[in-house]
Amino acid sequence: MTITGEVPDVQRAADDRARGDAVVSSPALRAVSDLHVNHDRNLKLLELICPGHPDDWLLVAGDVGEAISDIEQALAMLCDRFARVVWVPGNHELWTVRRDRTALRGTARYQQLIAMCRRLGVLTPEDSYPVWDGPGGPARVAPLFLLYDYSFLPPHATTSAGALAAARDAGVVCTDEFLLSPDPYRSLAEWCADRVAATEQRLTEHDDGVPLVLVNHWPLIREPTRALRHQEFALWCGTTRTADWHTRFDVAAVVYGHLHIPRRATYDAVRFEEVSIGYPAEWQRAGLRGDLARQILPARP
Repeated sequence: MTITGEVPDVQRAADDRARGDAVVSSPALRAVSDLHVNHDRNLKLLELICPGHPDDWLLVAGDVGEAISDIEQALAMLCDRFARVVWVPGNHELWTVRRDRTALRGTARYQQLIAMCRRLGVLTPEDSYPVWDGPGGPARVAPLFLLYDYSFLPPHATTSAGALAAARDAGVVCTDEFLLSPDPYRSLAEWCADRVAATEQRLTEHDDGVPLVLVNHWPLIREPTRALRHQEFALWCGTTRTADWHTRFDVAAVVYGHLHIPRRATYDAVRFEEVSIGYPAEWQRAGLRGDLARQILPARP
């Protein structure tokens, strides 16, 4: 694969990928998030996100883009390559932005995204949880849409209201406050509570001995957010309502994004994988990792 007119990191990744593709592997369950294809350099990175085997699945943990047309184009490209694509929304997909053709907000926008995915054959949090029967399986893939409720408090904060006021004073305010509508809910916290309750019930019903791979845009526990430079931003990163899900349920792995701090960590003997790409300035500074579509199952050392 050759990409012309691109930064050296992208070309190196393409060369590495081409060398890897020469070896026929066994099928794998892979994951990526935070593609942000509204940035031209990130759109070019889509060329590098390819399966290592024709039967690979890809989990897409949110923030593909902002305009629905961009999101649809990116997911369609991935569907052409992977045997199955599973998507969960991030906050950027839910933004109502001027450059988008639709002015839908809140749950209406989410339902439009679901309809688009169904046209493409992409599985979503509104579909049945599929079972990965390939190497490392069986495992039930559970795509989640949970949002956040401002309960990931920064140090020294005691209430969400006080923490939000302090974040505004510090100049750390997520763009969601301006572009992400909870309509018809009164607040994002209320929408989050509804999503968490319904999802918790579904997971309880699937407690059947098949381990789960939980896929959510926002981290399910507070610990990964402690790596953030600005701790105030943790307010927009999840909910404490999910803090015990990885131990209460039979979970093989948790996949998430949002933080733009790609890493693998273990909490309570459960593997947590942040699989984000991030903005061009971020991955150019840190360097592109070789496994843009990271292997989740079978687990690698």
